[in-house]
Amino acid sequence: MFTRAGRIATGVALLALAVSACTAGSSTNSGPTGGATGGSGGGSAGSISIGLVAEPASLDFTKVDGAAIPQVLLTNIYETLVKQDQDGKIVPSLATAWKVSDDKKTYTFDLTPNAKFTNGDPFTADDAVFSINRVKTDWTISLKSAMNVVADAKAVTPNQLQVTLSKPSNDWLFRMTTRIGAMMDPKGVDALATKPVGTGPYVFDTWNRGDSITLKANSGYWGKQPAYSTVVLKYFKDGTALNNALLTGTINVIGTVQAPESLAQFTGNSKYQVIEGTTNGEVVLSFNNAKAPLTNLKLRQAIRTAIDHKALMDTCWAGKGTLIGSMVPPTDPWYEDRTGDFPYDPAKAKALLAESGTATPTLRLRVPNLPYAVACGQVVKSQLEQVGITVNLDQLEFPAAWLQTVFKDHDYDMSIVAHVEPRDLPAVFGNPQYYTQYNNPQLQADIAAADAGTTDEQVTYMKKAAQELSQDAAGDFLFLLPNLIVADKGITGLPKNAITESFDLSALAKG
Repeated sequence: MFTRAGRIATGVALLALAVSACTAGSSTNSGPTGGATGGSGGGSAGSISIGLVAEPASLDFTKVDGAAIPQVLLTNIYETLVKQDQDGKIVPSLATAWKVSDDKKTYTFDLTPNAKFTNGDPFTADDAVFSINRVKTDWTISLKSAMNVVADAKAVTPNQLQVTLSKPSNDWLFRMTTRIGAMMDPKGVDALATKPVGTGPYVFDTWNRGDSITLKANSGYWGKQPAYSTVVLKYFKDGTALNNALLTGTINVIGTVQAPESLAQFTGNSKYQVIEGTTNGEVVLSFNNAKAPLTNLKLRQAIRTAIDHKALMDTCWAGKGTLIGSMVPPTDPWYEDRTGDFPYDPAKAKALLAESGTATPTLRLRVPNLPYAVACGQVVKSQLEQVGITVNLDQLEFPAAWLQTVFKDHDYDMSIVAHVEPRDLPAVFGNPQYYTQYNNPQLQADIAAADAGTTDEQVTYMKKAAQELSQDAAGDFLFLLPNLIVADKGITGLPKNAITESFDLSALAKG
């Protein structure tokens, strides 16, 4: 969160906002709304309004962390050399092609010759060099560390870029699909917090703080023109108000459903469509692996065996989500279904508990006061107490109290929180200083081998790491949060899977 791991907590914080049905009211000021009207291409579809949560604190994601900023800006205003498709595959963006040297340290990118920044400047390899180097020299958020592996970046020609790494790293190219890969104009970085300048299909128009952000179609975009001429991102803190905004036509899309049970009012209604996909949000029952009694393997295994994950997901997230069994979502190349490692078996859990030598342990389960965490915490408490484990359930104010008590001070036995960063197994369990305090040299070696190896070796070693993590019961992986969107019928191009940092608006159209 605040070191290299700092980004995870920020991601957790933003996800917590996204999935909690807060009661602090909503932003319902007047402003541009609704009216997604027919046609396609060149902005002829008019305006579309999307309801979201977690309004950005700034528009400068180089100095201000949090998922809400790239959700708006990445892909839509700022583009990257490469990006992820809906299945998690790395595909071209501003780079039309790339090749990697035999020693896996030099990347040569061929850049599109047609892209321009919204201030009229052409995008060239010099801008890419500037953007990469600026992450290392001017960015202040913890995500910048992913660029440390870059030893040199140079423009070979105006449309060819060469990047040399200090060591082979499969992870680096993937991280270039995230905000650290955003391509910026040297002339456009003086007012990043209020006036972003990128090459994307949209340009920043206005920000009505506390209410909405408006984007306009970029008439000079080098790629396919977006269908909607105007996109209004409207922010709500109250899930009920967000739902009502769609029902009354104030917005056209609920970008993040706040409570799965609320889907019932839209399902079966011919006016709306419900989109269900997946995310990177692993809801983890975290263990304090450096503190007794959870240093005891048999006890950790007993806990995993005592939890009925299907019943838990049905209870605390209305059955929406995916059971995964380890810290890898299905959209990662090394995903394996590991739910069979610890099938629900109360009798076996009691036996493992007896073998642990701590037959009647008492554990503190300290969860953030967020609806999903509180609801899941109550189920965990009930199921563990059925096998003889006493659970003291504490609710901590989120984010401040939880971050201080659990994340910083490690004053807990178990917690429940959703981790939303992509490919976050190494950050959460590969760093012994992280709040899980899991120290497994073999797992760390496998993660390093995965990063340095071939593509096939990366998959092999990351599968091995996920298996080791699961079988060692370093935590319990309750379920993967779903991506749930509700929209007016006929709107197409909405992202089924929320596995990137961006809410990609470029494909939206009116069918």
